[in-house]
Amino acid sequence: METAETNSSLGYGKSPWVFKGSALYQLHLVKAETARAFIPKEFKLVEAFGYTLGGFFLANYEESPAGKFDELVVIAGIVWNPPTSCAWAARVLVSSNKACVHGRKDVGLPSQVANFTKSVTALPATKRSRFGGFMNKIGLADNNNNNSMKNCTNIQVNEMNNHTATGICTINLPPAAMAAPQNNAKRWIGPAIKMSLPSFSGRTEYNPHLLKYSCQIECRLRAVKPAKVWGPSTSNIEGETISELESANVDSVDYYKRNLCISVMLSKPILALEFNCLEMKVEAPTVVSQ
Repeated sequence: METAETNSSLGYGKSPWVFKGSALYQLHLVKAETARAFIPKEFKLVEAFGYTLGGFFLANYEESPAGKFDELVVIAGIVWNPPTSCAWAARVLVSSNKACVHGRKDVGLPSQVANFTKSVTALPATKRSRFGGFMNKIGLADNNNNNSMKNCTNIQVNEMNNHTATGICTINLPPAAMAAPQNNAKRWIGPAIKMSLPSFSGRTEYNPHLLKYSCQIECRLRAVKPAKVWGPSTSNIEGETISELESANVDSVDYYKRNLCISVMLSKPILALEFNCLEMKVEAPTVVSQ
């Protein structure tokens, strides 16, 4: 595939676009059948035994071209386009109108505006085991054990459409996850790393082209316990098909895919990585030609 550069039409300015904050990248085992509903025919889904690697990327940006905002990227699965494999975003939920428009038109992402409602719950701290030191070194320990209580953050995500809120999920973060390092000086935040993540996007109603772009990431990385995810109580996640929804007074395709995104969020987690002191530089996408 050949690529051609695209021009940014919005107020983010010249790329690379820089985002600073913290994030949680959680990998899930996602049914291949679910992931294929989002993958363009040009790509082959990377799968084994009926599953692919999907999950979500939850970020809180303190600095960005759109200012402060929250983002939840629902990842359908991994696609293969020689010589690389890349994650494919099924839905991108952001708390900023500017970020939503930029994602749709400039980057070809399936972006939607959403509300992120955060609350903190205090829970009794568990007793520290003799393996606590080792778990701390690999990033899985909670250093709040000296306190009688520990705080867990709940994030409720509601997609907004014409002032109507639709529940997507509630994410329960493990203690101290995505907390500012200065607020917990004793917390080990992992080694400093640099990585490059190639990504594909496009094939949406706002940007029909197939696009490719890259993210250059610098952060402190550590493994953490996976976050717990709950879906909205009123969803029938996988029990409906597009044909069954055609007679309903809803956008049947969007409703169906939204429910599949919830299914991705509720699938089995296998690994969670916390990105502290995150600085992400995103290059302007290029159009991929066949």
